[in-house]
Amino acid sequence: MQIRTLKQPDTLGMLAPASPTIEEDLKKAEIAINKLGFKVVVGESCYARRGYLSGDDHLRARDVNKMFVNEDIDGIICLRGGYGSMRILDMLDFDIIKDNPKPFIGYSDITALLVTFFQRAKMPTFHGPMGIDFAKGLDEFTKNSFISAVCGSTENMILSNPEGRPLRALFQGEAEGEIVGGNLSIVAATLGTPYEIDTRGKLLLLEDIDEKPYKVDKMLLQMRLAGKLEEAVGFILGDFRNCEETDASKSLNLEEVFADYIIPLRKPTIANFSAGHCDSKITVPIGLKAHLDASNCKICIVSDFNN
Repeated sequence: MQIRTLKQPDTLGMLAPASPTIEEDLKKAEIAINKLGFKVVVGESCYARRGYLSGDDHLRARDVNKMFVNEDIDGIICLRGGYGSMRILDMLDFDIIKDNPKPFIGYSDITALLVTFFQRAKMPTFHGPMGIDFAKGLDEFTKNSFISAVCGSTENMILSNPEGRPLRALFQGEAEGEIVGGNLSIVAATLGTPYEIDTRGKLLLLEDIDEKPYKVDKMLLQMRLAGKLEEAVGFILGDFRNCEETDASKSLNLEEVFADYIIPLRKPTIANFSAGHCDSKITVPIGLKAHLDASNCKICIVSDFNN
C-alpha cells in the first residue's frame, strides 16, 4: 500500500488511543511539534480521562476513525502509550483506514495498532516518538531520525544507533523480511485473539520497559510455544529499560533469557537497538522490508512507502 511521506507544514492529528496525560504536557507537545514545522489538530481523546484511559473506548476509537477519514489531516501521531489500545481494536473501521492510508506514529502500548493496521489494512506504520516525547524534548538524534523516516524516502535507509551505543550481534548471519512487532508485552497479548501477530518470514522487533527478567522469560516462552519465534527469520532486540532484577543473585539476567529462547533458533539477531523507551530512539518503519546483516550489525530498509 502506498502512503505519501510528510512535509512541513503538513497537518498531524494527535490522538490518545491509550492512557491520558495532563493538559500542560499536551500543550507542550503541540508547541514542540509546531516548532518542527507541522500543524497540529488535537483529537477529543487527548482531553478526556476515564481512570487510566484517555476517555471511554468508543470515544478513543471514534477519534482514530475520524482522523483517518479527515482529508485535512496528513498524518497521525499518538499522544502517549500506557494502556488501552487493544480495547478499541474491534471498534475500528479497517475499511476506512485502508481507503485513507496515512503515516501513523507511536510505540509502547500503541504496538497493538501498529501490528493491526499492517495486518488488517496492509498499511505500514512508524514505531517512533509520540507527543509525550516531544513534550519532554527530543534530542537531535531522535529528531533527525523522525524527520528522515516520515519526510524522506525510506528506501536504502540505514537504521543506525546513536553514537556511543553499539549494536551487538547475538547470532550472526543475514535475513530479509518485513519488520513487525514492537512492545513485547503487547505482542504477546495479541496471541489467541483475532489480532494475533503474524511473524511468518518477518524480522521481529521486540522492546519493553519495567518488566523483570522472569516476566520477559514468560512472554518469550508464550511466543515460542505459539510458534511465533520459529516463524520469524530474524530478531531485532530493542531497548529493555529497567528490565533487570535488583537482586541479581536471585534472577537470570536478560542475556541469559535471550540465550534460552532466541539464540537456539540460530537466526540473525542483534541486540541493544535504540528503539523503545530509550531517550535517543530510532523511528522504525513497521511493515517495510529490511535487510538485517547481524554479522556486521547493520539494518537497511530495502522498500519504500511509495512503492
